Amino acid sequence: MTKTKDRGAAALPLNTILPGDCIDVMNSLPEASIDLIFADPPYNLQLRGDLHRPDNSRVDAVDDAWDQFSSFGAYDRFTRDWLAAARRLLKPNGAIWVIGSYHNIFRVGAALQDQGYWLLNDVIWRKSNPMPNFRGKRFTNAHETLIWASKSEGAKYTFNYEALKALNEGVQMRSDWTIPLCTGHERLKDAKGDKAHPTQKPEALLHRLLVATTNPGDVVLDPFFGTGTTGAVAKMLGRDWIGIEREENYRAVAERRLARVRKFDRAALEVSTSKRAEPRVAFGLLVERGLLRPGETLVSARGKSAKVRADGTLVGSDVTGSIHQVGAAYENAPSCNGWTYWHFKRDGQLIPIDLLRQQIRAEMGPSH
Repeated sequence: MTKTKDRGAAALPLNTILPGDCIDVMNSLPEASIDLIFADPPYNLQLRGDLHRPDNSRVDAVDDAWDQFSSFGAYDRFTRDWLAAARRLLKPNGAIWVIGSYHNIFRVGAALQDQGYWLLNDVIWRKSNPMPNFRGKRFTNAHETLIWASKSEGAKYTFNYEALKALNEGVQMRSDWTIPLCTGHERLKDAKGDKAHPTQKPEALLHRLLVATTNPGDVVLDPFFGTGTTGAVAKMLGRDWIGIEREENYRAVAERRLARVRKFDRAALEVSTSKRAEPRVAFGLLVERGLLRPGETLVSARGKSAKVRADGTLVGSDVTGSIHQVGAAYENAPSCNGWTYWHFKRDGQLIPIDLLRQQIRAEMGPSH
């Protein structure tokens, strides 16, 4: 069942594959209604003749009509037009991902900047199982490039840094991603047993991308939907999606695929968040709430002590100030995180005051 969201006078057709030309369809949707766009546009590969393996078998390359343009100028005009339509759809803090190969990504990157997008990163998708270079005349083409850009400079785009770090075993996520090509059971086939789409992207790539730059309930648009990888992963992750695809056979494959996809349960959709994104809690609120009492003594792990005052400051030996200022003075340091420095005593145990802050944050909920 299609869900809609009101955007002024128009409704946004969520979780739907829309047929037609991507530019025309995007121009028909309400302005500033989309959180994130993932675009996998034609690469304009400019293939000349068939490509064969050493055993003389033909390589199933991208030679479809949708990837063919009469000239670089024609491709550039197409790129400018769909990027303009896409930018109109993005919310002020929205962002876009575009993926491409060396055939087109540099032209797309220039067009993004010309349109007013603000480039945030380029990401190298390194294929762990690339197709060999059968002719032996060039390097094996083992990667594609993704460009991540916000709608404009200064936009407060979504980036779930801590979630990406957790995905990467506690290490900051880099801009080179090693992910295998779509193969095996994930590769969709048509009625003849052939690949349903020549450039089907792996779900792992979209999973990382959507976890990184969207939140549950966000609206994700894919103007070159193909067989629906973006929609499938968005559905699993609790994001709303819209696909645009002009080819009827791709739409049919995507519809069947999406009907089989199940959304993860609510708990599984939560991801690690940055502490800077959590609600701000003043130390004085702990005193107002009676979680700490004026006159109560706080101690550090190294035995330093200070007393809580009614206005939420601390008074120690020869120093008065915030929990951070007094801690820094005691340690003779330029700064100090008072939330982790100070502890209170309960039943003979030292408990960090940050535990009380987390208690208040839980009560405040995610909307604050």
